[in-house]
Amino acid sequence: MDLLNTLVDKGLRRELPTREEALAVLATSDDDLLDVVAAAGKVRRHWFGRRVKLNYLINLKSGLCPEDCSYCSQRLGSTAGILKYTWIKPDEASKVAAAGLAGGAKRVCLVASGRGPTDRDVDRVSDTIKAIKEQNEGVEVCACLGLLSDGQAERLRAAGADAYNHNLNTSEATYEDITTTHTYADRVDTVQKAHGAGLSACSGLIAGMGESDEDLVDVVFSLRALDPDSVPVNFLIPMDGTPLAKEWNLTPQRCLRILAMVRFVCPDIEVRIAGGREVHLRTLQPLALNLANSIFLGDYLTSEGQAGQADLDMIADAGFEVEGADEVTLPEHRVTAGGGCGSHAEAGCGSGCGSHEGASVCGSVPAPATEPAAPTTGEPRTDLVAVRRRGAGTDLAPNA
Repeated sequence: MDLLNTLVDKGLRRELPTREEALAVLATSDDDLLDVVAAAGKVRRHWFGRRVKLNYLINLKSGLCPEDCSYCSQRLGSTAGILKYTWIKPDEASKVAAAGLAGGAKRVCLVASGRGPTDRDVDRVSDTIKAIKEQNEGVEVCACLGLLSDGQAERLRAAGADAYNHNLNTSEATYEDITTTHTYADRVDTVQKAHGAGLSACSGLIAGMGESDEDLVDVVFSLRALDPDSVPVNFLIPMDGTPLAKEWNLTPQRCLRILAMVRFVCPDIEVRIAGGREVHLRTLQPLALNLANSIFLGDYLTSEGQAGQADLDMIADAGFEVEGADEVTLPEHRVTAGGGCGSHAEAGCGSGCGSHEGASVCGSVPAPATEPAAPTTGEPRTDLVAVRRRGAGTDLAPNA
């Protein structure tokens, strides 16, 4: 298939595909799916070998958020029966982190609900970062606290944070359909603040919210233009009590095509399978490891993931290996450059990689259908959605 040969060649050169090529990946048939996975797998293995980085989430403060993000069970007006609690103490967070690290995680992601942190909140999180790092040598810590004000990223960096996560989630054109209490530009600004403070930027998307193929390509191209070091790909978990509770738009095959498209657009970036993999990829999760080089171990913020040992068994059975704490995740050229996509000089793109519509195409590209057929999902797998009742904010042991 000329398309896949072209995309592999571009991925090995860190060259941005055209929008038409990215759309064509999403439009491939189920008959071609294994060929798509194999092609994207060549790019993944070239830059990351067979290593899988494990990350561990800790929800420092759950629920009662004033923002109205339609996908979120912690949103304003949510009636989802999730855990709700205020800030957990640094010692408790450190104990939960230790469980994830014992399971093989090398990065701990500290998340708190809310529009953005106050200066006092930054102090709290700084104390938590220090507690975790004092008790766990070599651990990476990523903070995810919402929109940042001037100077807050620098304070988190001084406290020992290695990275900051703030997802774009969806395309700029559809953002107002998902959230009205802040803007797409607000999110971009926070990612740029993290970059500017010397933090490793982490920003991704949520698929399955009713978006079009064009929306998915738009947000992934925008992410590449922002140069994050890691791109989490979330698959919407439709939780009762949220506006998107009935949005069951994904099949395992659709999820694999989305991950392949992200890998081709972001060949040398850490692509992480995030929330919803158990719900939507289901038994095809091992295939997804050929596309992504990073996953979350155990539970998510408000929902449960599969057992931590099941994650480890899956990685081993699929012929992959857990990335060690002493191994560097990113390719050398990204590390020595201080992060970033590493492709701007080659592409000649001064205003961001998302503007290369007219790039030349090596080989023929099948035109995607103007109106892609809606995926056949079968019955919604509501049985796979379980509210988290263990770990942070509870008296029960975490899943790791």
